[in-house]
Amino acid sequence: VQLQAFGGGLVQAGGSLRLSCAASGRIFGNYAMGWFRQAPGKEREFVAASTWHSGSAYYADSVKGRFTISRDNVMSTMHLQMNSLKPEDTAVYYCARRRIATISSRVDDYDYWGQGTLVTVSS
Repeated sequence: VQLQAFGGGLVQAGGSLRLSCAASGRIFGNYAMGWFRQAPGKEREFVAASTWHSGSAYYADSVKGRFTISRDNVMSTMHLQMNSLKPEDTAVYYCARRRIATISSRVDDYDYWGQGTLVTVSS
């Protein structure tokens, strides 16, 4: 399984970005997908997660109501729509996948990781 995240960039506070994560390899089956982020000098933290088939979602409190996770089963792509961005959202964002369908917010529960994409929110 290979994951590739893209869509990051520089945006002003209050703006929006849409991140995408393309999956290739053994992608069939139901499993949990997640987005995490890591700001400079900080640990990687959970942002959002969803199951591939059901679409049920779970968000970190810090992004709830502003970020939306979605997936395109046909294109094997997961998205993270980020609205009302704040400077504290600045981080490298990573997509990840579990081998099972149970949503988790724990970094260690994810088996596959894409390379990160940098999101910078200016004030």
